[in-house]
Formats: sequence, C-alpha cells, structure tokens
Amino acid sequence: MLKSFAVPTFALGVLLFCPFVHSQAAPQEPARRPDESRPAFTLDNRRDGWGRPVKPAVKGQKSDPAPVHDISGIWDPGDAGIQALGPAAMPEDGKPEHRPPYTPAGVEKLNTTKPSNGARSVVAVQSDDPVIAGDPQGIPREDLFELRTTQIFQTPVAIYMLYQFGRVWRVIWTDGREVPKDAEPRWFGYSVGKWVDDNTLVVETTGLDERTWIDHAGRPHSDALRVEERFHRVDRDHLELSVTIDDPKMYTKPWAALNKLVFNLEPQTFDVREMFWSPTEFQGYNKLLGETAGESDTK
Repeated sequence: MLKSFAVPTFALGVLLFCPFVHSQAAPQEPARRPDESRPAFTLDNRRDGWGRPVKPAVKGQKSDPAPVHDISGIWDPGDAGIQALGPAAMPEDGKPEHRPPYTPAGVEKLNTTKPSNGARSVVAVQSDDPVIAGDPQGIPREDLFELRTTQIFQTPVAIYMLYQFGRVWRVIWTDGREVPKDAEPRWFGYSVGKWVDDNTLVVETTGLDERTWIDHAGRPHSDALRVEERFHRVDRDHLELSVTIDDPKMYTKPWAALNKLVFNLEPQTFDVREMFWSPTEFQGYNKLLGETAGESDTK
C-alpha cells in the first residue's frame, strides 16, 4: 500500500500556496535538529497518530475478489491525490492538450481567477482562491485537490464519504431518488449513486455553489455543472475513481478530470490523522514566505 502520513498544517500551507512559476528567494530559518528518538520514515516504517506501526502490504500477494456492491473501507490514494497543479488527468501545466474545452464565457470567467499554483499562478497573498478565504472546497474540488485518505461507510439508503483534508463529509444517496431540479445551491451539491454492475458505482452530483472552483488551478463552473464520479472496485484492495466535468455554459463538451485514480485499502484499525486548513497558521506562512515574495513582485 502507498504511504499515508499527515503533513503538519504549517508545512501544508507551503505546499498548497507556494506559486509554481515564481522563484523568489525566501528567508532561510536555522536548520532544525532532527528528533533522534524517532526512527526515520519509510514505506515499511509507518506509524499512525497513536504511534502504532502500520503494517505494509505484502509484496506480490494477490488480492481477493471485490465484494459485490461494496466500496466501504479506508482508502488511500497516496501522493497522486495531491494534484497541486490541477486534476491528475488535466493539470494546469501550459500544455495545449491539458487545456479544457472552454466556451467564450468559460474563458472570460477563467481570467477572473487568480490561483496560487499552476501556469497562471500568482503569489499567495494576491490569490483569490476561495479556500484561502476559508470557504469549503466543495465538489468536484474535494476529488481534485488534496484528496487524501478517505473513509467510506455504507447503509441501505446512502453512502457516506469522510475526507481527511478539512475533515468534511458528504452523503451519496442510493435509495433510488433522482437528482433534484432547480435545487438550492450547496457547496457539495446533491449526490445520487447507482450501481451499474457488481463493482461499479456511478455518482451524479448537481446543484453546486458557483463560488467554488473546479480545482486548485482556478478553473470555473456555472450553476449548470454536473459532475460524474465513477467508483470501480477492481478487487478487495484497490478502488479506482474517475471524474468527468460537464458544464455546457463553461465548456463545449464534457472532459475527464480523473481517469482511474487508484486507492489502496488500509486496515480497519488505520488512524486517519487531522488535516485542516488553518487561517492562523496561514498567517504565519505569509509572514515567513508569502508576504516576502509578494513584496519582491511589487519592486
């Protein structure tokens, strides 16, 4: 299984908001002495938040078949879920093949966003990222940025997704209802899931708040956004997630944001650590790096 460990919130701020195309030198702090009482971290030497060792997967061991109509468990996508430059299948890296098919209205709205990562990045203090202001990520961004360890619970009528980043949760209804029309907008919208075969759940989400971004690169959406998530349980220990964006006001056709991102099943005793966006710690980040870089830009 892939590694899963918590990033301290301050260090996380550096990861989330350090601009991709700016290279201003930041003041250097004195090197910290390593804690020699703790063993060095390796894939074979993981410990959870209680200090208990997490056993690595046995290499070469064949997984059991996937259970029917069941995606429950503690799932870890590893580093592939970070997606700091935009979603894995469509990063904001300046390459033409990774540019979504914008409508004229989509281009106009895109040009109003100021992300802190990607080919269009600005320094953190100049960004208008709604997450920096404290807004929830919402859907689909919860899938497309900082997708960390995810706990999934199932009941006869719904599936509950518990996300590590921000410690937020959402409900996917599986009781046969249809997605609502003209619903009141929500950060995480209204999600309905249907099993299309024994091991594949297709989730449709609508009614999404326009204040959210599609991803960390600042791609926009409208009130017409429909998000399709396809959860396919390959076998007992592996789950694949694909995400398709469909917004006819912003994009000329649907486009794939994730294509079979692989999650690995963790033990039931696995401890999912806290991972919050903290405004006070982000202020500390700005004092150390963000404001210094911003001042360099204005000179």
